[in-house]
Amino acid sequence: MGSDNNRNVTIAMIARLAGVSVPTVSRVINGRSDVAPQTRERVEELLTRHGYQRRSASRRPGSGLVDLVFNDLDSPWAVEIIRGVEDVAHAAGTGTVVSAIHRRTSAAKQWLDNMRSRSTEGVIFVTSIVAPPLQAELRRLNIPVVIVDPAGVTPQEAPTIGATNWAGSLRANQYLLGLGHRRIGFIAGPPQLMCSRARMDGYRAALDAAGIAVDDTLIRPGNFYHEAGYAGGTQLLALPDPPTAIFASSDQMALGVYEAVRKRGLRVPDDISVVGFDDLPEVRWCSPPLTTIRQPLAEMGMLAARTVLRLANGERIESPRVELATELVVRDSAAPPR
Repeated sequence: MGSDNNRNVTIAMIARLAGVSVPTVSRVINGRSDVAPQTRERVEELLTRHGYQRRSASRRPGSGLVDLVFNDLDSPWAVEIIRGVEDVAHAAGTGTVVSAIHRRTSAAKQWLDNMRSRSTEGVIFVTSIVAPPLQAELRRLNIPVVIVDPAGVTPQEAPTIGATNWAGSLRANQYLLGLGHRRIGFIAGPPQLMCSRARMDGYRAALDAAGIAVDDTLIRPGNFYHEAGYAGGTQLLALPDPPTAIFASSDQMALGVYEAVRKRGLRVPDDISVVGFDDLPEVRWCSPPLTTIRQPLAEMGMLAARTVLRLANGERIESPRVELATELVVRDSAAPPR
């Protein structure tokens, strides 16, 4: 291959031919040790065959970056996922770039432009739906992608990390039924999210297994935030025959229910039991401490980071979808009905 053509050989081209990511080729070029031997050999052979002209390495070993992309950053659970990703990335000598795209095409485009300008090992999305043009561009760049708790239809080639939402909801409602509750209110999450649907289905399944017909008047819409919990709780408590317990699809909504209970001059759990979902750090300090379903948010972030770094290293992922177990955390917000 002549010298004029050599100038046209790019890392992206070598990555496509080798079937690996751009960061993996970059690590081979920079002499880093964190590449599987077979992958290194394949990349080196292609670099030699196509006459790639190496420039002196500008990066220190272990100085790559992982992009962590949210729709929004205004929820405490986002902090937990960031903590998990950062723990793994820091141990690997990799930095973390956190971005929010606010469900706007313009913000996603700006993030993509910024991402192209840095040495990104891979991308972790914590977002409802990854837009098809964004997916296509990341595939073109051979940048590995992992999606945490996807809520829409995700590309088959993107590994996903989630939690057992249905099982967690089932367990929460079985616990309330075991305490003797028969009228259990439910405050749902956003209906377009798969995790919300799973929590709704778990609620219905628990009642059905106990032989209790689902009463739609006891179900209220929500969005995972405090205000929706307050509104839903206020409406449920105002019913002629109010529930004796309320299961909220998120801890933040459960805390909103607390305020609705307080405003009516009632007490948790003396007058009504409340159970949440997430186990955010703050709920163990509220009064009374909240019984909830623990969603392993930090662990989900850790697994997502390990997965994206493995993909960047040219490794194959055994399972495209992993769900981490949820568990009931019993505190003081639920008691037998009066």
